[in-house]
Amino acid sequence: MIILTGVAGSGKSMQGKMFADEHGYAWISTGEILRVLVTGKRRHEMLEGKLLSDEEMIKILDTVLNLIAADQEFVLDGFPRTIPQGDWLMDQVHSGRLKLTAVVNLDASEDVVRERLMSRGRQDDNEEAIAKRFNEYRTVTLPILEYFKKENVEVYNIDASKDPRIVHDDILKAIG
Repeated sequence: MIILTGVAGSGKSMQGKMFADEHGYAWISTGEILRVLVTGKRRHEMLEGKLLSDEEMIKILDTVLNLIAADQEFVLDGFPRTIPQGDWLMDQVHSGRLKLTAVVNLDASEDVVRERLMSRGRQDDNEEAIAKRFNEYRTVTLPILEYFKKENVEVYNIDASKDPRIVHDDILKAIG
C-alpha cells in the first residue's frame, strides 16, 4: 500500500492514478468512493466541505479493502486524514492484513491549491469550502505525518506545486 496524502487540490488523484496505471496497481481514492456512495444529508454536508466521521470513513474503507488481496499492492489516496483513522490503518498493517510500502505527502501552498480547485469547477470547490478544507488539513491531517514518523514509517514530502509530470517523476525518485 502506497499512501498519498495532501490537501484537496495538491494532485493526489492525478498522481495516484498515474502511479497506479504505470505500475498496474489498484487505485483507491476515498474522494471518488465518497462521491459515489454518500447520499442524502451527509452528501450535502460533504459538498460543503465537511469531513465524514472517522467511524463512517473506516467502515467504508474496510468494505473496499475486502476487495483487495492481502498481497496486492495499491495506491490509497486520501486516507487516513485523522489520528484515529491512522490508528485503524496501522492496526491493519500490524495484523498483516495490509503492507505499508510508503507514505507520500504532496505539499502545495494554499494559493496553488485554491487556483487548481477553482479551475476544476466542482460544486464543492468554492472559496468557503476550500478554506475549510485547508484549515482541516493543517489541524487534523498534518499531524498524521508525525504519527507515521513515530510509527517508523518513512514519509516522502514532494513539492506538488510543480508541473504534474515533474511531481510524478519526483514521486518515482522518492519511492522507486
